[in-house]
Amino acid sequence: MALSTAGATAASAAIPTPRTVDYVALGDSYASGPGIPTQVDSACARSDQNYASLLAAAKNWQLTDVSCSGARTTALAGPQGSKPPQLDALDADTDVVTLTIGGNDIGFSDNLSTCARLTSQDPTGNPCRTFFTSGGTDQLEQRVNDTAPKIAAALDAVRQRAPHAKVLVVGYPDLFPDDGVGCTSSAVPLAAGDFAYLRDTEKKLNAMLAGQAWANGARYVDTYTPSVGHDMCKPAGERWIEPLVATAPAAPAHPNAVGQQSMAAALQQALHCRAYRR
Repeated sequence: MALSTAGATAASAAIPTPRTVDYVALGDSYASGPGIPTQVDSACARSDQNYASLLAAAKNWQLTDVSCSGARTTALAGPQGSKPPQLDALDADTDVVTLTIGGNDIGFSDNLSTCARLTSQDPTGNPCRTFFTSGGTDQLEQRVNDTAPKIAAALDAVRQRAPHAKVLVVGYPDLFPDDGVGCTSSAVPLAAGDFAYLRDTEKKLNAMLAGQAWANGARYVDTYTPSVGHDMCKPAGERWIEPLVATAPAAPAHPNAVGQQSMAAALQQALHCRAYRR
């Protein structure tokens, strides 16, 4: 027997409308997508095709994206130029948080510039590694270690602002050939022996991020493994990371549009994993 109009209305009212997932994206240029069309925030070099935008569109989530090129961990709780603290985007209703940060804390861009500048001294050797380990201590490894408590503090601050959110720390994709074999050229002006050193430094950074995520109740998203074989040394059309002299619309030594798509895919997989740990 058909429901009366009043009965149908009551039945409809009894079915709750699903609440839109409130998603906040935090982080640096690997999250913001500098140079990738279309840029929607020139001050932060933020693209509407970065991994956060792609994930939000795929899942029909409400996105607040405050990722910003050049961000260090200090930009989470404090201002970055004219931009307010990124953590201000969080509140008790936030459902999902992604965070990519730490590369600028270890001086990523400056380190690459230094390595490129030193290449002419010994193009077949490892002048970059020699420079950063000259005092008997690996300065870049030390910077990674020094950044660990900053990541822990950042995750604690995220949890304080968004106590019910799933928090995902998104690692950095594979920038250099995973086998350590270089590709010195005008587009990648690094000494042959320094590729393995830079690769290892990035792996140490990602390992630190993974460890801090696990220790602080977040999930680490591995974007390195899926991007192996698509580093900056690969030819256009195969690489997901642009070389130091970029040819695709993206920042040098950063993911291009396909690279951001791969990071979004890694996030999707992590979110579907039953082993997600709050």
